[in-house]
Parts: sequence; structure tokens; C-alpha cells
Amino acid sequence: MARRGEIMRRSVGIDYGSFATGRLAFDYEGMMEETGYTLDEVKKIQKGSNVGDTPLLELKNLTALARRISEPGRGARIFVKDEANNPARSFKDRRASLSVHRALEKGYPGVVAATSGNYGSAVASQAARENLPCIIVQEVFDSRGFEQPEIAEKGRACEAYGAEVLQLSVGPELFYVFLLVLEETGFFNASLYTPFSIAGIETLGVEIVEQAREMAGRPPDAIVSTHAGGGLTTGTARGVLKAGSPETMIIGASVNLEGLHMASDRDFNRKSFTTGHTGFGIPFAVQPDRSDVPRNAARVLRYLDRYVTVTQGSVFYMTEALAQLEGLERGPAGNTSLAAAFSLARTMGEDGVIVVNETEYTGAGKHPYAQIDFARKMGVEVFRGDPSMERPGESIVIPLEPGQVAAAEVDLDRLRGSYIKNACKSLGEDRVISEVDLDFLCEDARLDRGRALELLAAEGVRFSALG
Repeated sequence: MARRGEIMRRSVGIDYGSFATGRLAFDYEGMMEETGYTLDEVKKIQKGSNVGDTPLLELKNLTALARRISEPGRGARIFVKDEANNPARSFKDRRASLSVHRALEKGYPGVVAATSGNYGSAVASQAARENLPCIIVQEVFDSRGFEQPEIAEKGRACEAYGAEVLQLSVGPELFYVFLLVLEETGFFNASLYTPFSIAGIETLGVEIVEQAREMAGRPPDAIVSTHAGGGLTTGTARGVLKAGSPETMIIGASVNLEGLHMASDRDFNRKSFTTGHTGFGIPFAVQPDRSDVPRNAARVLRYLDRYVTVTQGSVFYMTEALAQLEGLERGPAGNTSLAAAFSLARTMGEDGVIVVNETEYTGAGKHPYAQIDFARKMGVEVFRGDPSMERPGESIVIPLEPGQVAAAEVDLDRLRGSYIKNACKSLGEDRVISEVDLDFLCEDARLDRGRALELLAAEGVRFSALG
């Protein structure tokens, strides 16, 4: 663990220290340029890997349903970016394609990723195409040996692509084993949070804007992204800006798992979603550098216009609605943003355009029935009713009718305050920052200067114009 900085430098090929510009500040855009690839080059790399250029589908039946239960004149057109058309059937193929390309380009003997989600299968899929050895490290079991069916399904997918899968129990051993594997193998760290990973998602944002202009005659009014570690939101937002659509609202959506701790042996299996929930979404928003690389390239507070949550039961409900009304059976994570978008569309005019970002594949372990059955085995009560009565870890409430699917607002200003508080913890007793630090905090948390100074003063931090 003491050697983690050096292990990371060797395994990613980035000297993160070279981007430091102050006590808290670093050159974010300079770090992003470290990939060395232009947007056109990323598109070319992905095209050669059969990744990207996925369809944008209009959900006409769900739009009609939203309008039927909304006030007159309300109910935006709902579209979905169908990322299940990628090789490993999720948007994470985009980030994996660039990471595997980089590993090959720099001569690494293989790739490693630590993930219990779709990213593992995406890395394994891309590595298989290039005949590159791949190891996936998963956090899977609680102390009783129980594994969530969705995690088991993703592990199976990784093995199907030929990867070696190391499955661990819940707790701090994951990062230690990950470092050990990196050091012993000399493989490339295909982390979710490197500049390569985020740059790979920028094409997704560009495609959404270009396809919306073609299909609807205008860029989207809003894009709703399922939010966990922040890569999807960050990369998509950067792509939207590169496509020339700064007016498009960027909205993050997470499953509400308030009260559950992701590192808790008891809580780990009392949730039905392995990603796209507040257990990742909020911690990564307010403390982005808690990732497996020194500086996280996924920094959502820079880009989020709104952040909302939905219940587990509402996501299950919308998963079936998508299948039965649109003929699209897709996996759970993308349906988190669908549940939020369905609710938000009802607040927008009929001429509005809202895009669900994105779909993923489904499978035996990812299907709602498997998830609900496992929840019951873990002692979670499942019933039909008002989803606002749902209590994470205790109950899953499936809505009785579509009007009960509702997105709840998260206070972004509160999250920005938490971000500042976490950033200041690294200062120690000498709590003085410079102009460059202040500018960075304002950019990273999307704060005006006056508000940033208020939050810093509350933490006992002084600003020195002289540095």
C-alpha cells in the first residue's frame, strides 16, 4: 500500500504529480490532454473496435404514456441511446476500447481492471479482440458466501471473453489485491477513472447531440445519465460541449440507497443495484479522488446541472414498462436514468426533447425477477404500493401506476459544500490556500468565487492572494 503511487504511475503511464499547480489545484485539462488522442482519433479507434455509432431510439409509447398522465401540453419526447448495441453490450465498451488501445500502443503485456460491473466484461471483450491477457478483480461475496446475481452474471460474462476473474469478499482487500496484481504482472491499469476512460465516453455525448439534431431537428433539452462513479456523466457532458450544445442540461440520476453503506458486510447484499446508486454517486461527487488512480478524471460537479434520485421499485417498474411498451428488454443500470427521465419528461413541454443515457444488456442475473428473488432471500420485503414508502435495505416498493414514478431532487449546493470540506482535509494545520487553489475549487465544484470563500471560511481556511 505504501508503494501505491509508484505502482499506479507504472501501470497507467501517467505522472500525475506533474499536473499539480497548487496545494489543492491541478491542471485538469492538461491531464485530459495526456491521452494524446483527438476526438476524431478516438472515433477512429472505436470504429476499428466495433464500438460506438449506436442508435438513438425514440420511445414513442412511453412518451404517449407520459403525456396521458401529465397536465395538458406537458410530456417531452423521450429518446434513448441504445448502448446495448456495443460488443459487450454497454456504454463501457467506449472507455475500454481506448484503454486497451493504449495498453497495446505502449507495449503492456496485459490489462487489469477492478470492477464488479459491466466495465469488467467490456475490458475483457476488447482485450479478447486484441489477444491481450486480461484480469478482472471483483468484490463479490459477503461473509456468508452470498453473491448478488447481477455480480455473478457479470463475472460469467468476463470469463466468457476469456478473462481471469479474481472474486473477493466485501471489504478493503479489493484495492490491496488490485495493487498486488498490477505489481506482479506489469499489466496496464484499465481504470474507470483515467483520462483514457473519460475520453472514450466523449464520443457518446457527441453522437447524442448529432443524432438528436437529425431526428428531432434540435439538440436535446436534457440528457439524463445514470450516475455512479461519474465517468458516464463527465464524458457525456464533455462530448456535448464538443458537439456545440452548451444549452443542453446535464442531469445525473441515481437509485436512492440512503442509509446503506457499500463497504458494510450486512448492507452490501441488501441492495438490488451494483451501480448507478447513491452509495457511489454521492461519495464520488464530493470526493472524486477516492478512486484507484491519484487524480480522477471523472469530476461530475464540474458538469451537473441537476442531480435526482429514484427508488429501486421505480426502476424495476420502468424496466418492465420499457420491455412491454417498447419491446426493449434492457438491463437495470440504464433503466435508472429511464425512470428519472420518464418523471422529468412530465414537467417539460411537449416540444421538449429528453434523452435517456443509456441502455445496457440484460441477462439471467441482471433480470428484475432474479434481483427481487435475491432481495427476498436477504430479508428485504417486496410489495406493490407507493414507492415513496420504500426503505433501502428493508423494502422494495413497486409502483401501482406510472404516475407514482417520481424523481427526487438532490441539493447540489449541499454536495458542493461537502466537496469543499473533503478537499480541505488534506491541508492539515496550515490551512492557507493560494489564488490557483481557489480558482481550481471554483471550477471543480462549479462555484462562484464568493460562495467558495464562504465555504472555505467555514472550514477555517484562509485565502492568500500572494500565494
